[in-house]
Amino acid sequence: MPAHLDPRLLRAFLAVADELHFTRAAARLYVAQQALSRDVRRLERELGTELFVRTTRQVTLTADGERLVPYARRVLQTQDDLLAAFGRARPLLVDLNSPGLVTGRRVLHRARELAPEQELMARYESGLTFAAAEIVAGRLDASFGRYAGLEPGLRGGLERQFVRYERMAVVLPAGHRLASLPRVPLAALAGESVYAGAGNPRTPEWTGLARLLFEGRGIAVAPPAPLAVGDEEFQRLMAKTGNPVLAVVDFPAMPGTVTRPLIEPVPLSPVSLVWRKGLVHPGLDALRRAAGEIASAEGWLLRPSGGWIPAMDMNMTSDHK
Repeated sequence: MPAHLDPRLLRAFLAVADELHFTRAAARLYVAQQALSRDVRRLERELGTELFVRTTRQVTLTADGERLVPYARRVLQTQDDLLAAFGRARPLLVDLNSPGLVTGRRVLHRARELAPEQELMARYESGLTFAAAEIVAGRLDASFGRYAGLEPGLRGGLERQFVRYERMAVVLPAGHRLASLPRVPLAALAGESVYAGAGNPRTPEWTGLARLLFEGRGIAVAPPAPLAVGDEEFQRLMAKTGNPVLAVVDFPAMPGTVTRPLIEPVPLSPVSLVWRKGLVHPGLDALRRAAGEIASAEGWLLRPSGGWIPAMDMNMTSDHK
């Protein structure tokens, strides 16, 4: 057995173990596939065991490969923690869900101002449920969204800081019967089918919030539509279906639509900053400080009079860290 293992080899191994595909793993690490394969073979030689079964159709972990995964994650996390403690942190990967959403972007930009020596890199995974799984697996570091909507198993691997009550809105086709209203009472949506991401495996926490909001009000969650990837496809699909879209007031404008705040009551989307439990990183410290600064200055933590959120969310925002 070698006296020392190069951490680079462990990172190569984990990338392939996560992706089970050498080309995707190489793209994730920004290295050539040939170099990645060479590092994996070197690690196998140094450990004296085969870590992957490779065929022309698939890559799978061997029993020793499965056994190595948790050890490799702990070793690399320990190294990251050590470097962070001495001011040599790796880039922090921060998921913002979507390029047009305001809360996470403002926090990230302020954190970059507070810690210009750190590299905080944005990612766009389009939903907290998917991002949370990536965070727990070590492929992302932090994200934003509705923490209460996550499965308990995911929440167990995360820590969070409540950031904002976001006011919710509805995006309407310009010719919709409600488009002329400056604000849309929830009762006015009775009989409508409203798109809230149903069927999107990345965003069930948002669909769940919509179901709770619409319950007993005669509003239906629009049935699953083909998963649209990218703004252009989303806009095309929404124009084709003609369904109103549940959103937040800062939702970016789409051609041929209007965004109207919802009222009576004012529904709120509770947004938290979430990160991997036990993560130590100066970039995370800057994110948390930035979130606190902006929330205090903008009144993000003040619940508007008559504001609505589910009871389960209220319980989790009242004891936020």
